[in-house]
Formats: sequence, structure tokens, C-alpha cells
Amino acid sequence: MRLLGLGMPELLLILFICGLIFGTKKLPELARSIGRSVKELKNGFKEVDSEYKEEK
Repeated sequence: MRLLGLGMPELLLILFICGLIFGTKKLPELARSIGRSVKELKNGFKEVDSEYKEEK
């Protein structure tokens, strides 16, 4: 499985480092806020795309 060109060992290392930096109690909160941001960004792109299609 590859995600953004990273394999499982690299992803686990990144997760481990984030756990050290932010603490394990803050990780779920951090992941939730990143998920919300990505969702809002996708919705924004969909909005712009639909407006662009309406203009054509």
C-alpha cells in the first residue's frame, strides 16, 4: 500500500514522531481537525467547480 509515495514503515515512523511531539492524548483531536479542514477544502473545490461549470 502506498500513500503519497510513502510505504507503511514511513507512515508508522511519521505517526510515532507525531505521537512524541504532540502526545498521544492530542493525536485524535489533531486528526479530527485535519479531517475537518480537508473536508472543507474539498467542499470549497466542489463549489468553485460547480460555479465554473455554470458559467460555461
